Amino acid sequence: MSLLTAEHLAVHFGGVKAVDDVSFTVEKGEVFSIIGPNGAGKTTVFNLISRFYDLDQGALKLEGQDFSQVPTWRIAEMGIARTFQNIELFEHETVLQNLLIGCHVHRRSNLLTDLLLLPSVRRQELEFRKTAENVIDLLELTAWRDQVIANLPYGVRKLVEVGRALCIRPKLLLLDEPSSGLNPEETEDLSFWLEDINEELGITIVMVEHDMNLVAQSSDRVMAMANGQVLTIGTPAEVQSHPEVVRAYLGD
Repeated sequence: MSLLTAEHLAVHFGGVKAVDDVSFTVEKGEVFSIIGPNGAGKTTVFNLISRFYDLDQGALKLEGQDFSQVPTWRIAEMGIARTFQNIELFEHETVLQNLLIGCHVHRRSNLLTDLLLLPSVRRQELEFRKTAENVIDLLELTAWRDQVIANLPYGVRKLVEVGRALCIRPKLLLLDEPSSGLNPEETEDLSFWLEDINEELGITIVMVEHDMNLVAQSSDRVMAMANGQVLTIGTPAEVQSHPEVVRAYLGD
């Protein structure tokens, strides 16, 4: 059974078909990339999976369970985490505090138990701290652990956003243009983080990406899109050499 199944996805904005009959599967343990020129519908697919947008047609399944109508706030509980093209962090909080926010989805206490500081609340806090510290170690964020986000370089902020998503302990991690704004050295480091996240943590990754070197280096399979439709799905080499993909990027 595939981890993620997308069947005939479609969403229209007025007369514009942003996503038009898109189908694909993502297998457990793989890195699956979505590529295409601007306006191809890549981020819209992410917004459908995240349930930010409602489907006009089609179905989404996670491990066979249909979540096409699941409320947005339940997506993290199901094991789907996401980053964004534009960094969405709490800028006046520290790296550690931002990571702990990612643990909130696993919160089992309530206002009363928190006020009473019951033993279960203390155990929960220790559990969240351990999760955050493990992510800090994995992504080598120790030097910035107690730094306020607003004071950090852009590349570190991008990594912190990935770290916060990991604190959700997802089955499926959606990365929306993770290399955007990074320099070549930072992008090279990102490829190693992706490998560690995928192999050491066993997290399946779907990413929208423009950097074809990163896509080729990190992806098991690639889906190319244009004008809201799927052009082809295959290995990075197969997709990059596909005539329709070349035409979409370079023209006739």
